[in-house]
Amino acid sequence: MDAGRVRAEDVAGIEDGDPGRTGGRGMGGGGGGGAYAARWSGAQGAVPRGDARNARDGDPYGVRDGESYGVRDGDPRNARSDDPHGVRYDRRQDGVLPRPAARAFATEAVHAGREDLAGLGLHAAPIDLSTTYPSYDSRGEAARVDAFAADGAEPEGPPVYGRLGNPTVARFEAALARLEGTESAVAFASGMAALSAVLLARGATGLRHVVAVRPLYGCSDHLLTAGLLGTEVTWVDPAGIADALRPGTGLVMVETPANPTLAELDLRAVAHACGTVPLLVDNTFATPVLQRPAEHGARLVLHSATKYLGGHGDVMAGVVACDEEFARRLRQVRFATGGVLHPLAGYLLLRGLSTLPVRVRAASATAAELARRLAADPRVARVRYPRLGGAMIAFETAGDPHEVIERVRLITPAVSLGSVDTLIQHPASISHRVVDPADRRTAGVSDRLLRMSVGLEDVEDLWRDLDGALGRV
Repeated sequence: MDAGRVRAEDVAGIEDGDPGRTGGRGMGGGGGGGAYAARWSGAQGAVPRGDARNARDGDPYGVRDGESYGVRDGDPRNARSDDPHGVRYDRRQDGVLPRPAARAFATEAVHAGREDLAGLGLHAAPIDLSTTYPSYDSRGEAARVDAFAADGAEPEGPPVYGRLGNPTVARFEAALARLEGTESAVAFASGMAALSAVLLARGATGLRHVVAVRPLYGCSDHLLTAGLLGTEVTWVDPAGIADALRPGTGLVMVETPANPTLAELDLRAVAHACGTVPLLVDNTFATPVLQRPAEHGARLVLHSATKYLGGHGDVMAGVVACDEEFARRLRQVRFATGGVLHPLAGYLLLRGLSTLPVRVRAASATAAELARRLAADPRVARVRYPRLGGAMIAFETAGDPHEVIERVRLITPAVSLGSVDTLIQHPASISHRVVDPADRRTAGVSDRLLRMSVGLEDVEDLWRDLDGALGRV
């Protein structure tokens, strides 16, 4: 939404019960999660009824008999009850890990990926820093490696080698998949490593053409435009997606709300225009708290987990939430290219997910108020704040934006976003510098645009700093 003047009724997720807009949900405000305390079943859940991902109607997790938490027979995440890592979810036998009732999103954020801990006598998830794992059965190891090479399924039994998978990282992957409502998730060393893996996976099948909508994160734009991975990109408006598809198209990529303009797309309409071509949605700004693209037809959901999922500015990571079929291809690419996530980063991300709803809800309320004040300030030419809500604000200054960057004292002048502290940056100078200037301007990234990621500070302290940084008219 181009706020211009941001109205209270345009700010999603601040009043209790606001259902949100543009393919997402409002966050609500009550102790039960408000409008976002969605139960995971039927139309409100992560996977609609009748979707193939549901093993049977009425089972909100798509769990088949004899399995646990959406893990199929033969899936290596079903480990023995004596698995020393306690990471792979045991099959339900003799009451072990009973199927939970449908749970609110906030509850899932705290407990997903941790269901087995109490049974192991643990409260915090263990961190497995091993790079390799001993085995006296070399024939069995060979068979497991061959199986992974053939189909990308996670190796059965204990771990083999760090590039094939790590138990701590697997916890984060399982939890993020649960929150995004997908079968699987595959984590990488950064968001760009995750996107690169998607492009390589599609390119390996001969589908190197990508249709994309600007704006995207600057480095994503650059990766596509430069053809560094052998891709060819066609940039279109959302209305032109269907006409741009051709037999060699392997992917459609969008970002909503977009970086840095916060432009929003109708995801359901975009997914319809894609037909059978996979739609990848960069959900970094919204997070699954505000929208879950898989519910609206996206096959792939990308996160720079460095941002809101980690939430504290101390971990770099990326992740793709998707169906298991695509996840297997991504695991093979990750193994071959080495873009693995460090186990400590996996632990920090799992911990970050537990507070994700609380952080997004609090920062969004502050961002909405700052957007209102900026929209009424004559020193600001234009304000952009999503109808979906969220903690990001983009605004164009009437004066020199570089002077605002120089004058902030409480707000941190730095690239990145999604941290507990408020960050501000000038996209044309940093995050989108690699994009051609003409393309930047066409995408709405003007030279006066500032992007602010609102943190958890008090709104009055932040406004005092912004007021001083904006200076006199």
